[in-house]
Amino acid sequence: MRYAFDAEVWLYTGAKSAWHFVSLPPEFSEGIRGLRGPRAAGWGSVRVTATIGETTWRTSIFPAESGVFVLPLKAEVRAREHIGAGDRVAVAVEIEL
Repeated sequence: MRYAFDAEVWLYTGAKSAWHFVSLPPEFSEGIRGLRGPRAAGWGSVRVTATIGETTWRTSIFPAESGVFVLPLKAEVRAREHIGAGDRVAVAVEIEL
């Protein structure tokens, strides 16, 4: 299952660190929630292959309190693609079945 969408990069600042994320659209999150079943790992995460620009990597998406899934953007991806908080990016996420 592959999902493609545009999203704004946002910054979460926790007590000890800061993380960049993009939120998946609600309609995609709803569909993914139904797929999770036995594939759900810790914190309800789902393994995915993500692509932004020319960068593809394996990671997990996580359910957020808002009801959507969020995709963490590690520093290496942000540096390669020259993106930061507030930027809009084209994202592709493929669920690993």
